[in-house]
Amino acid sequence: MALHNGPTPDRSLRSGLGAISLGTAFLVALTGCTSSKDGSTASSAAAITVGTTDQVTSLDPAGSWDAGSGTVESEVFATLLSQKNGSAEVSPDLATGIELTGPKEYTVTLKKGLKFANGHELTSSDVKFSFDRNLKIADENGPSSLLYNLSSVAAPDPATVVFTLKSADDTLFPQVLSTAAGYIVDEQVFPADKILDDKSIVTAKPWNGPYGIQSYDKNSLVSFTANAEYQGQLGTPKTKNVRLKYYTDAGNLKLDVQQGTIDAVYRTLTTTDLDDLAKQKGVKVHTGSGNGIRYIVFDLAAQPYGTKTKNADAKKALAVRQAVADSVDRSQLAQQVYKNTYQPLYSSVPDGLTGATPSFKSLYGDKKGGPDKAAAAARLKAAKVSTPVTLNLQYNSDHYGSSSADEYALIKTQLEATGLFKVNLQSTEWTQYGKDRVKHLYPLYQLGWYADYLDADNYLSPFYSANSWVANGYDDPAVRTLIKKEETETDAAERTELLKQAQDKAAAQVPLLPLLQGSTAIVTRTGVSGVPDELDATYQFRWAGLSKK
Repeated sequence: MALHNGPTPDRSLRSGLGAISLGTAFLVALTGCTSSKDGSTASSAAAITVGTTDQVTSLDPAGSWDAGSGTVESEVFATLLSQKNGSAEVSPDLATGIELTGPKEYTVTLKKGLKFANGHELTSSDVKFSFDRNLKIADENGPSSLLYNLSSVAAPDPATVVFTLKSADDTLFPQVLSTAAGYIVDEQVFPADKILDDKSIVTAKPWNGPYGIQSYDKNSLVSFTANAEYQGQLGTPKTKNVRLKYYTDAGNLKLDVQQGTIDAVYRTLTTTDLDDLAKQKGVKVHTGSGNGIRYIVFDLAAQPYGTKTKNADAKKALAVRQAVADSVDRSQLAQQVYKNTYQPLYSSVPDGLTGATPSFKSLYGDKKGGPDKAAAAARLKAAKVSTPVTLNLQYNSDHYGSSSADEYALIKTQLEATGLFKVNLQSTEWTQYGKDRVKHLYPLYQLGWYADYLDADNYLSPFYSANSWVANGYDDPAVRTLIKKEETETDAAERTELLKQAQDKAAAQVPLLPLLQGSTAIVTRTGVSGVPDELDATYQFRWAGLSKK
């Protein structure tokens, strides 16, 4: 199988995108004309300012796997293969092509004359270094778990890279190369065995993406300029200079949209704010599908009766998780908090993807998707759990949006209304949140997920496989075996069955509780173009295509 600049290989057995409908995404575009102070139209070289409430955890691709860090990394680091907007298929970026040269072997050829912005040559040695480093560091907040099937990387000559896999017939591997785990870094800059701090990265200028960082004030203001060395498929950026401005409050972000002091917003305005903006003159709201999900994680060590608690009891711990699953009303969350821009989610795999199975709907509550207090009470009684059970529930509002406060306040109300639970809510800033959760400091906590590639596996292996990104202590050999099998199964019907079984087995144990699937939001203001009117689940917000009149 070869992948070159022409048509990509047929992955219809794996992608299943034809019927996808993953919720609603919002795009707010302010129409009109941008003028300078003297009344003349601004040139296409004018800088674009993007606003966000996200935060950067780390600029080192091996040490972060979150939207805030990814927003920056995806502009300054490139991958061998990438996806064009509107497509789930991968095509060459830093590579000229990829070829399946053996059952367990992919060979990639690099483009000629590749360089980092600092002048260092980019060769196969850098590629090998990048993947070896990611696997060696295996940061708990990093993307190394995506490389689950990578056995070794060889660089037989400066332009050739050979990836040897653990299992044969892995047609998902080209997709993995396009993810955050596939960013290529400069081996002359990054250490092989530890994460590099942001300041050192910015000083060294190891950029190989469409942009480079010109100035950096972490989680305050970052200035980017086009990288002349970039040779990838996104091409030369339409706008040379971009600024990324950070907000701690979505209300202030909305105000700056109204006042015209920023040109675009990428994550996150509330549904109410979007509704308000849509009613204003010159504002247009565009809708489309999204691939994000929201869920609660149970830390199996710290949850009530968890393995590291004084009264550890596996049977009681499971009953608590299952009783919570019986008690949550997803439809109420979707309607009251998100005005149905999100939809109820009954598996970690969103409805619309091939293999998605709503396991939680048939297992919990009223078995129709709704809550059932009696079912929850019966589970706890059978396990001899004293009630009310105290649940310490953590959430985050700067990374997952200020609506998270309303979402988790309603979850608290739902759980306490059963009389079976007492819920203590607490919120933590994202930069600390990621550190705390992997130290098992949160018994129950909020997480969200945006797909690296649109396949059911990307909603299973990061959560349930060995060394999962969730890192909540869940490890079931039967589920891991099913995931490993589906990742290399070429028969469509058999793979769908394996996916179903994995979801059913995991749902029965409730290591995490899926809540909602839905939306993303992008806002552009006067004179900014480059974002399609109709978004779909594969759309990625990329500055390289933005232009400003």
